[in-house]
Amino acid sequence: MEVVWMMPPLLLLLLFPLLMWTSSTFVFHFKKFFYVAWMMVLALLGIPACLLKSGGRDVENMRVIRSMVRHVKYLLGLRIKVSGWEHLQTEGPYVIISNHQSSLDVLGMMEILPDRCSTIAKKELVYAGTVGLICWLSGIVFINRKKTSDAKSVMADAAKTMLDQQIRLWVFPEGTRNQNGDLLPFKKGAFHLAVQAQVPIVPVVFSSYRSFYLQKEKQFKSGTIRVKILPKIDTKGMTSEDVSSLADQSHGLMRTAFLEISNSVTKSNGPLKH
Repeated sequence: MEVVWMMPPLLLLLLFPLLMWTSSTFVFHFKKFFYVAWMMVLALLGIPACLLKSGGRDVENMRVIRSMVRHVKYLLGLRIKVSGWEHLQTEGPYVIISNHQSSLDVLGMMEILPDRCSTIAKKELVYAGTVGLICWLSGIVFINRKKTSDAKSVMADAAKTMLDQQIRLWVFPEGTRNQNGDLLPFKKGAFHLAVQAQVPIVPVVFSSYRSFYLQKEKQFKSGTIRVKILPKIDTKGMTSEDVSSLADQSHGLMRTAFLEISNSVTKSNGPLKH
């Protein structure tokens, strides 16, 4: 694959249609490169729009990102089907939790992101060029996953901010990307956040990407992502002692939904050949 990228630009341009037609590895690398590059371009265009809209860091800037990103799925040959929209029609602040497979999760997130909703992300993202800057402008909460004390402090501040500013926060409780065809055990941060703020949890499940996207096998074809929004889980009256059972309950509900919608998507997309 490295040989292909070392070709003279003109020759590569001439071979481009042939490579897109015959080489799944080339398609994988091209789509990955295009996705990252296009998102950085969109961020570059979105930064002045955010500054004009809000004058600086503000969760309302997520509206700008949402409107600019929603078309990207079509460029990658993806469709997103959503069920359970009614479960997002909840007033006031709440915590959204979802499974985390790859950077493609952003597409599903922007498809359903409610107003006044930001997310919690790893601190390293803030250094990702134009994407990092627009994330900061949109009020994304950055945490240092390597320092538990820092993460707990940030979560405590986030709970206060949710209530003071009436915002929603999106959290990936697995804590890292996972493409093993199942859900990883959940970390407790999102559940401490919801219990401390006494706000409901809305679980969101993305179907497995394995029918169209395989990182190790270098395959990325067209396909469908199913997004299922589950009924909210109330945390009123819960304390820190309830966090573990709350996490287990959420994991069980989401895992059942994940396996259900992933099986239906695999049948419609067809399995990828390894």
